[in-house]
Amino acid sequence: MEPSPAKGGSETTRLVSPRGRDDAGGSLRLKSLFTEPSEPLPEEPKPVEMGSHHCHNLPQLGLTPERLQAQRQLCAACAVCCVFMAGEVVGGYLAHSLAIMTDAAHLLADVGSMIGSLFSLWLSTRPATRTMTFGWHRSETLGALASVISLWMVTGILLYLAFIRLLHSDYHIEGGAMLVTAGIAVCANMLMAFVLHQAGPHHSHGSRGAEYAPLEEGPGELPPLGNTSVRAAFVHVLGDLLQSLGVLAASILIYFKPQCKAADPISTFLFSICALGSTAPTLRDVLRVLMEGTPKNVRFEPVRDALLSVSGVRAIHELHLWSLTLTYHIASAHLAIDSTADPEAVLAEATSQLHSRFGFSSCTLQVEQYRPEMAKCLRCREPPQG
Repeated sequence: MEPSPAKGGSETTRLVSPRGRDDAGGSLRLKSLFTEPSEPLPEEPKPVEMGSHHCHNLPQLGLTPERLQAQRQLCAACAVCCVFMAGEVVGGYLAHSLAIMTDAAHLLADVGSMIGSLFSLWLSTRPATRTMTFGWHRSETLGALASVISLWMVTGILLYLAFIRLLHSDYHIEGGAMLVTAGIAVCANMLMAFVLHQAGPHHSHGSRGAEYAPLEEGPGELPPLGNTSVRAAFVHVLGDLLQSLGVLAASILIYFKPQCKAADPISTFLFSICALGSTAPTLRDVLRVLMEGTPKNVRFEPVRDALLSVSGVRAIHELHLWSLTLTYHIASAHLAIDSTADPEAVLAEATSQLHSRFGFSSCTLQVEQYRPEMAKCLRCREPPQG
């Protein structure tokens, strides 16, 4: 740097290159480093708070409390099942009892179905993609279906073996070993049923499955229904418990009266049929979900009437109600409104009705102007009774 004279006696500073020449490029570089920009940088866009009707009432991704509880229940029940299954295999072999081996085979089916349910729970936590736009929630339903099918397959094989034993009586059963093993099996199934039982004010283990209760209007939470995979495993274990009780009764009879050894295949035959019947509620719910039927205990007419009661709505059409799981309900519809109605207000009220009164997780509503020709349109007519 060297000073240079300027007019008025003042001095200016100029940059000199190592060779003694002005370095204009260096001056520009230093200026760019130490000079503030003339225009401020654009600020980051701030999130805008949308109305309550815009927010999506969707299930959380990842390990939600409901999924975490289901995972813990299935892991604990699977561990108990593996331990007692090994004991039943040994006890059934020592006792030469087909009924005990039947119970062990059902426990094996339980283990396989629980592992499949755990995998489906993990898979359902994956986020939605452009290919799987709804995510992987329905894998939970497929896991429940696999549990039912596995029980049917194992029960069919054991029914065949029981029929063979009824035809040929050339077998011997150790009553003492059968009695001890059957007693342990009953305790094991009771323990697994206790682990898998989902206690809650809105949950039911009856034949109708999880119940739905409409909520009051206004902000509220969705009805906390039980996890499909845990419910399927619970019904599976109840069937095994029923069979274990039958095997215990048969073992007591054989222990005191060895000549009544036919009670072993007979109990296998009877209680296997009962186990198959116990899968009917779960299978019915699974088929309803896979066939995209109306969610359980949600009827078409109340939803239609609720949308028609919204101020400004003249007619509705293309109303569809379905579900991805027993707890993830979806609705879509076209709302024909008056020319004087506010579309945003209609959309907000209609969405609030579906969320708060019926517990729908996702709602897609199209608002359009009402036209008289809609009354004669074939596509705008309501579907017939199913």
